[in-house]
Amino acid sequence: MTITEVTPQPTDAERFGHILAVQRAAYRRDGAPSLAARRSDLNRFKAALIARRSAIEEAINTDFGNRSRHETAMMELGGVVQGIDYLESHLRRFMRPTGRHTALHMRLGTNRIEYQPLGVVGVISPWNYPVNLSLMPVVTAIAAGNRVMLKPSKFTPATNAVLASMLSELFPQEQVTIVSGDGAAFSSLPFDHLVFTGSTEVGRAVMKAASENLVPVTLELGGKSPTIVAKGHVTDRTVSDIVFGKLLSGGQTCIAPDYALVHESEIDTFIDSYDHLVKAAYPDGPNSRDYTSIVNDKQYAILTDLIEDARSHGARIIEVGHRPGEAAHRPHTLAPTVVLGVTDDMRIAHEEIFGPILPIFPYRDIDDAIDYVNARPRPLALYYFGNNDTDRRKVLDRTTSGNVTVNGTIMHVGQDDLPFGGVGASGMGQYHGIEGFRTLSHPKGIYVQGRFNAARLLYAPFSKRTDALLNFFLR
Repeated sequence: MTITEVTPQPTDAERFGHILAVQRAAYRRDGAPSLAARRSDLNRFKAALIARRSAIEEAINTDFGNRSRHETAMMELGGVVQGIDYLESHLRRFMRPTGRHTALHMRLGTNRIEYQPLGVVGVISPWNYPVNLSLMPVVTAIAAGNRVMLKPSKFTPATNAVLASMLSELFPQEQVTIVSGDGAAFSSLPFDHLVFTGSTEVGRAVMKAASENLVPVTLELGGKSPTIVAKGHVTDRTVSDIVFGKLLSGGQTCIAPDYALVHESEIDTFIDSYDHLVKAAYPDGPNSRDYTSIVNDKQYAILTDLIEDARSHGARIIEVGHRPGEAAHRPHTLAPTVVLGVTDDMRIAHEEIFGPILPIFPYRDIDDAIDYVNARPRPLALYYFGNNDTDRRKVLDRTTSGNVTVNGTIMHVGQDDLPFGGVGASGMGQYHGIEGFRTLSHPKGIYVQGRFNAARLLYAPFSKRTDALLNFFLR
């Protein structure tokens, strides 16, 4: 009888730790990449992404059960391609050292900031936009000169396989790699920076794990993003923008309008317009190829439980659009739904919805709407529809959110020169824009001392001259 020895397989923590060590050693060996090298990497990345358009559209459709290829091209591929173009065209300016003021008594010296790569950046991405929210932090990290480890969501295996194939062809493992496995083990690694996109609950756990190694984090966490419609602005143009933002990807968007605040005199008009415009957007109903399914049965159950909880507490549930009952004919598909009469004892009033369900709250004046928003955690996005008047200014001045779109929804995320991120419970830190480059860089301050250094007049031994100089500077 022979006994076969079984070699123990490495744990996720050991496997991740090995890759991190390889990437860190490569960074120390090679140093910061040049402008030309970074631009080359970004351009190759863009070309590879565009070449795999069909494969990515099909993979995301597979992972969701049904996802419009147009939504994928627009929000996934388009967002990353435009982001790469922005980074590539501005990279020379971003990398350029910037001069800083020099104090009067040290004026013959000079100050500057040089932006240095951090080293190795970890990225944890979610399932709802598995390409955009995975790759925008990755390409930003590359632009800043870093090595990257990406851990995408386990709920999008087909998309992950396409990304893994692409990244392995583009980069050696010591530069950029994608991994799967235990999220807690990944969060506990001593990265130089960690970017997480996901729920607030998981974000707290990620931040706690990262704190053990004093790893700085960027957290994009979502939340209940409000839409305020000023009195007199319930028009088809306004409501069409809300339909777009709410039903894009079946409502599974971190900056989707979570609920609408509508003047009490216009609630019925809003609902009629919403129903009419949902029908116009999806003439084939909830089984349309353009209407995205909920990603899986678990997420579908969360949404139906929110509806049933609201119903049991007295809310009015209205399914809108063409033939909403046909949603049941396609797996984990939920018809567009409006909820009225929501009260604070309902879960839907407090939990991020992340689906095609729109609670509508009446208000009497703009101060009521502002107070409602401010009584809740700070959201990732806020939308306001109205004129450029005192009410708009009140909303902008008295509410705090990650970003705002005025007279539209969603589109602030497509502005590459604006930072994107949350505040308070909706997150911390930004990516996109120059803020993203700087988030993933170390701003090293450098003082070059001149031939004459007035500070030497303050060296010991101290004298009456020292007192005179100190009195001069402290006057």
